[in-house]
Amino acid sequence: MACTPEALDRVLLQLGPLSIYWYGVIIATGAFLGLWLATKESERIGLKKDYMVDIVVYAIPVAIVCARIYYVLFEWDRYVGGPWWDVFAIWEGGIAIHGALIGSVLTAYIYTKLKGISFWMMTDIAAPSIILGQAIGRWGNFMNQEAHGGPVSESFYNNYMQYLPDFINQQMCIGGTVYHPTFLYESLWNIAGFIFLLILRHKFNPRRGEVFLSYVIWYSVGRFFIEGMRTDSLYLFGEIRTAQLISVVLVVGATALMIYRRKKGLANKYYNGKKVK
Repeated sequence: MACTPEALDRVLLQLGPLSIYWYGVIIATGAFLGLWLATKESERIGLKKDYMVDIVVYAIPVAIVCARIYYVLFEWDRYVGGPWWDVFAIWEGGIAIHGALIGSVLTAYIYTKLKGISFWMMTDIAAPSIILGQAIGRWGNFMNQEAHGGPVSESFYNNYMQYLPDFINQQMCIGGTVYHPTFLYESLWNIAGFIFLLILRHKFNPRRGEVFLSYVIWYSVGRFFIEGMRTDSLYLFGEIRTAQLISVVLVVGATALMIYRRKKGLANKYYNGKKVK
């Protein structure tokens, strides 16, 4: 569907030669809000909030590096022959959430082992914060006009998109064509996941590890379908989208791990610390 481009400015603030981009500010906002929620929950269940702060302090730089490495590896042809510094230009977008998750989980695992605290307890505390941070972070993609879907048909626009706020539709007008706001679809899916995880954690008191594993399953299911709509996917080979393949692996793996931990008696405590009878 044709439109007249009128994009929002990606730069929030210009301080001489220094540009502060909306992308970075939005990502940071999601991270800090997630940390605040996680520390509040840590205090509620009697755990030192310093543990969560320490994990986040260590995990954020590791996650950013891993997310960028992941993206660059799968988009290597884009960077070969170009300026070497483009590899580090994360303010222009181009970080992969799966890479960030790998870095964060590894950091949390090493930290909890060194401190002698439960890895699964910490991940259960962090899970709602992670998915909320992802929901907020997708608006950074919105400001960069990236992570969008294919062109929107006129009937789809008239039936659905016309009811969205004007600033979203206008920002999705790229090169004179309106594109699917897949960033919005994923953001809404993640917000629903955030609510689901809070209800699961506080109303049903599941076994330790199962809040985090439920997060993995919830996020991966949504990502699988939304990724199929995107035009900027990373491809493993042929028409196989990397994020979709990983999503399938994560759903199967998280489900199998949940069953395995129960059968082997490894999930012998509830979220609140009480032993399973």
